[in-house]
Amino acid sequence: MMQTFKISSPDQMAEAAKTFLFIVQGFRTFAFYGPMGSGKTTLIKAICGELGATDVVTSPTFALVNEYHTRQGEILYHLDLYRINSISELYDFGYEEYFYNNHYIFIEWADKAEALLPDDTVKVILTETGVNSRLVQITF
Repeated sequence: MMQTFKISSPDQMAEAAKTFLFIVQGFRTFAFYGPMGSGKTTLIKAICGELGATDVVTSPTFALVNEYHTRQGEILYHLDLYRINSISELYDFGYEEYFYNNHYIFIEWADKAEALLPDDTVKVILTETGVNSRLVQITF
C-alpha cells in the first residue's frame, strides 16, 4: 500500500508529523530516503515531538544513533547511516539491537542497510517539490 501527502512549508511540520503517524499506525520501523537537504531529519524531529520526545532531537550523523525518551517512557531510536561505507559496519555496530525490537526506529540513508531491514519496515521517500515544499511518499 502507498500513501502520499504534501508539506507546503516548514511551518506545517507538526501537522505533517500528525498525518504521518495516522497513516503508519501499528508500524515501528521507518526507512527514510531522499537527497541531502530533503527534510528527513526535520520530519523525524517533528514525528518524535508528536510522539512526546523529551530529549532534544538532533541528527545522529556523527554518533550514528541517538536514543530519545518520551513522556510515556517509550524509547525512540534515530539512526543516520550516511557515514556507513559497508554492510559489515552495521554488523560491527550491532544493528540487530535497533532493527529488531519493539521501539520506534527512524533510519536516515536506509539504502545503506537495505538487505538488513526488517520485512515490516515502512519506506518513506521525501522529494523536493519546491524551495520549501516536499512530497512524502509512504509505502508499507
